[in-house]
Formats: sequence, C-alpha cells, structure tokens
Amino acid sequence: MSGHIHLTVDGAIARVTLSNPGKFNAMSRAMWRELKRIFNTLQADASLRVVVVAGEGGHFCAGGDIAEYTDFRFHPEGLRDFHENDVWGGLSAMLACDLPVVAQIEGNCMGAGVEIACCCDIRVAGQGARFGAPIAKLGFPMAPRESELVSRELGLTTARQMLLEAALLDASAMQMRGFLQSVLPDEDVAGEVLQRAQRMTRLAPQAARLNKQTIRALSVGQGAQSLVHAAFDYADSPEHREGIAAFLAKRAPAF
Repeated sequence: MSGHIHLTVDGAIARVTLSNPGKFNAMSRAMWRELKRIFNTLQADASLRVVVVAGEGGHFCAGGDIAEYTDFRFHPEGLRDFHENDVWGGLSAMLACDLPVVAQIEGNCMGAGVEIACCCDIRVAGQGARFGAPIAKLGFPMAPRESELVSRELGLTTARQMLLEAALLDASAMQMRGFLQSVLPDEDVAGEVLQRAQRMTRLAPQAARLNKQTIRALSVGQGAQSLVHAAFDYADSPEHREGIAAFLAKRAPAF
C-alpha cells in the first residue's frame, strides 16, 4: 500500500500526519480513505480540542499519487468513484469536523495538498512553501466539488490563476491573498503551530464547535436567519456559566 496517514494524540491535541515517503506525501486512494476514517473518529472524540494537519519530511502534500492513476482515470465510472467517494469522502469529513483544524504547511502544497489546506481553519506556512494545482499539465480539470471548495477558500482570482495558468505561488503571495494567517521561517513553523494549538486548548471547546458549525453553514450559503432558532440553546450550559463567572471573578476559566 502506498502512503499512510498517522494519527497521534497528545492531551487535547490530535496530530494528523500525511506520509508517502519519496513522493512528497502525495495522496493515494488508501490515504484518502484513511483521512475520512480518521476525521470521523476525531469528530466523535469529546476529549479533543484541536487538530493539527501536517506532512512528513518537510513537505505538506505534493498532490495525488499519479502512479495509481492508470488504474482508474481512463473510465468515467472509476474516475467518478475516485473523486466523489475517495477524495470528497476525505475532504468532506474534514469539513464536517467541529474541532478547530490547524494546517502546518511546509514545502510542496500542490493539488490535493491545496484542497486539504482549504479544509483547515488556521493555516501557518513556512517561507519556502509553494502552492499550486498544475493539473492542466496532466490533461485533466479539477473535479466540481473540489473546485467549489478551492474557489471559495482561495478566491476565484487565485483559483483561476492556479488552474488556467498552472501558476505556482509562494507563501508570501498566498498570505497577501488572505489564504494564510501566518508565514514564518521554515524552521519556526512547527513551533508556532504547536503554540497556537496549545493556546486554543485553553479556550472554550463548546464555543469552538458552535462557531465551526455556524461558519460552515454560512460558507455554503445558508442564511443566518435559518440558524437563529437554535443559536442560543447554549445559554444555560456549564461552559457558558463558567466563562462569565471567571471573568467576573478575575480568574482564568476552567473549561
């Protein structure tokens, strides 16, 4: 089997590591299926508060594992199954996760890597990171659901440049376009991501999950009015009471 995804947990922080040695962590079909299974598991774990997604060996993800493509890409049914079930299955599990997800982006972030990064809430990159989706060089377009995701998160201008020009963009350009929250020297990325994740574990977990649900609904065009009927059900929750009580008592909250 080509490639693997490793899940490790340290306290309230889960770490999901993409690993496909020798291929800059390109995503195989098996890895897409693992991604779905892992994020479904994370979603159900109430003890967790943050997920970090990273690549192994100084690269995030260089795209799809092209060595597998001749097995299924030349038949519409097999191609549809790959994109609709394997790829979108993994991406949609990430999008459905109510935990905050932080991307640790180093080196190559291409194609599938860009799609995975688009499913993360906070994106921190090294100065040496490179972004693109040069699949036009391989003779095929981006699948519809993936294109919708990338266009929404990157913006149409950047999506057009990546897909129509096969343009590669550096981390500085991606930060200026609003895709990255932070760009640091490559050697500082892992430490910065860990510090951010640790800070997030001290925040209210229920509030984080509710914020993710609201942002997810709004991002796909669901109107705010449709969310109002259940938006204030948290009023009498212990977490809400603790946060207000801690503020008034001038102490740190115990979430």
